[in-house]
Amino acid sequence: MFGKTREEVIEITSGMHIEKYRGKQIYEWMYSKGSTLFQDMSNLPIDTRRELETNYRIDYGRVLESQLSKDGTRKMLIRYNGDTKATVECVYIPESNRGTLCVSAQVGCSLSCKFCHTGTQSLYRNLTASEIAGQYMIAAWKEKDYPRQLGRKSSISNIVFMGQGEPLYNFRNVSKAVGILTDQAGIGMAPWRITISTSGVAPLIPRIATDLRVGLAISLHSADNDLRSEIMPINKTYPIPVLMQSCAEFAAQASHQSRRITFEYVMLDGVNDSNADAKRLVDLVRNFPAHVNIIPFNPWPGSIYRQSSAARVAEFCRLVRDRGVFASVRTPRGDDILAACGQLKSTHDSVANDMEASATALAGAL
Repeated sequence: MFGKTREEVIEITSGMHIEKYRGKQIYEWMYSKGSTLFQDMSNLPIDTRRELETNYRIDYGRVLESQLSKDGTRKMLIRYNGDTKATVECVYIPESNRGTLCVSAQVGCSLSCKFCHTGTQSLYRNLTASEIAGQYMIAAWKEKDYPRQLGRKSSISNIVFMGQGEPLYNFRNVSKAVGILTDQAGIGMAPWRITISTSGVAPLIPRIATDLRVGLAISLHSADNDLRSEIMPINKTYPIPVLMQSCAEFAAQASHQSRRITFEYVMLDGVNDSNADAKRLVDLVRNFPAHVNIIPFNPWPGSIYRQSSAARVAEFCRLVRDRGVFASVRTPRGDDILAACGQLKSTHDSVANDMEASATALAGAL
């Protein structure tokens, strides 16, 4: 039952000859109150609860491991449906003024970005809407956002699709999950508090504005087309000019609260961190409502890149700012437990072929 939209829950209960308003009550119990047992839904008739218990379940997934960083960041390894291969990681990052949950959209990834640990893990499958929204519910219970209390500020204030996988190669399920997360009759997250990060699946980027109404982050990492193709193979399919045109379409159609685009830029020593790289970056994004998020590279076992020095990162950021583009340096969080940007990876033996998966991913996303 969990992972169904409000309309789907009502349709299911109507098929069970249960009154429509009961379907709305069940939906509110699952998402607004966080109930995992139908027997606890006290305003439903006992016979209805028994029938629901017999035919349906509310399952977020099973937490196999929960690691707490010295900085308070928590990483959780979650398994779905007892499938040893269907495991993902999600990360909760607490800050003084907000709490951000980083969720995964796929088990593994087909894109093979050279600086990303997830890219070394072949794609196994897409996550369902239930499995995506379930990451939020697990973290919300863990951080005591459930049971909800009147007047209490939520620990999780923001959600970013920056975990494992390419969200836009799982657009159908990501879209449904966003609808569940933002439905005011349930979880009620404001759309502008959700951000989807993409490596550059250009055809679907405008739909983040028109269909989902959430924020956009572009995993850019180089403003040089040849270099970006080298470190991010997706650029060979959707080169920078095509990507930026789709960003322009997003900005033109996004709401005022969501139209600013975050351009993520991981700093790789001697690869993309020169003054000339900074100038190219500014020239590329200066006409957008842009925020450049500069990310010190977070090493992982077997990585071939080195982290740019702190002085080089600071100088790169200054050069971007001095040319009129808002920029900030992301403070690494959870790197001691491999929970920082680019470090996530869940272990599984994939049966998927990455080349074939990449070729068919866009068609399968819709």
